[in-house]
Amino acid sequence: MRTIEWRNGTVITIDQTKLPHETVFLEMKTSNEVAEAIKTMKIRGAPLLGAAAAYALALTAYYSEAKEREELIKELERTAEILRGTRPTAVNLFWAIDRILSKAIAFSGNAKDLVAFIVEEAQKIADEDAEANRLIGNYGAELICGGDVILTHCNAGALATVEYGTALGVIKAAWDHGKKIRVIATETRPKLQGARLTTYELKRVGIPVTLITDNMVGYAMRQQLVDKVIVGADRIVQDAVINKIGTFTIAVLAKEHKIPFYVAAPKSTFDLIHNSAEVTIEERNPEEITHIGSQRIVTEDVEVLNPAFDITPLKYVSAIICESGILYKKEFVKFKA
Repeated sequence: MRTIEWRNGTVITIDQTKLPHETVFLEMKTSNEVAEAIKTMKIRGAPLLGAAAAYALALTAYYSEAKEREELIKELERTAEILRGTRPTAVNLFWAIDRILSKAIAFSGNAKDLVAFIVEEAQKIADEDAEANRLIGNYGAELICGGDVILTHCNAGALATVEYGTALGVIKAAWDHGKKIRVIATETRPKLQGARLTTYELKRVGIPVTLITDNMVGYAMRQQLVDKVIVGADRIVQDAVINKIGTFTIAVLAKEHKIPFYVAAPKSTFDLIHNSAEVTIEERNPEEITHIGSQRIVTEDVEVLNPAFDITPLKYVSAIICESGILYKKEFVKFKA
């Protein structure tokens, strides 16, 4: 089953804030509903954000009453600005918006034909992501040996994509190829995507998983409990991988313990015209740290720093797995502008 789908003018997706206790489906008919779901992390995961943004533009087109092509394009541009303001770090969202807008502007037909074209293009983006993830899984499975214990951080599975997953896609493909592996999942404070989502996904497909807190990674590596690390990415720039906060710490620990550190991501995550200094790191609500659920756990008026992502220089990355294959360190020079 796909994480997100288009059904006759309705975008249907799982509300990820309800998992693992409830499976609740969102049915959205407006781009504003999609934007709000992205902002509140009901929809999350870099590749999924790209597909969701494309579908949001498709909703704008589908329900537009514009008679002229130019009027419809203006509506799309207004929707695009709202979507761009939801989450600033994951590049897939911006990539999908730019792809839809540029093709809409270049389209030579009338408004009615443009609507059909945009819906079709949004569906293509979703289909391409599903296919890319399958390829990433198959390529990455080559790096996995039977008996490996793989550490992963945050959630880079089917829930973070249209279908199958990136880092978890590699793990699933290795498992499907008959490799008896085990996974260590970090809880991923403060939103607990590893605890809530990654363990949920792995248990559903029968892959053995052990949950640890984020600050246990060094212990696990020192005790030789980890053979490889595989994570996803929200943006890959000329000199670094931007991913969920805590990724950099894990990469440094992996290098210290001589453990391969792999990044799995589709090419829609590559932003090779920028470097890490040019990326806006999302700063989230302090209550994600000061509260667990509705319960405050710290004293009032404590200063809070809550970046959602961190920056891992490419020197810590053993290889990047994308739908075109495996890029090793010697090929990272291609990332330089």
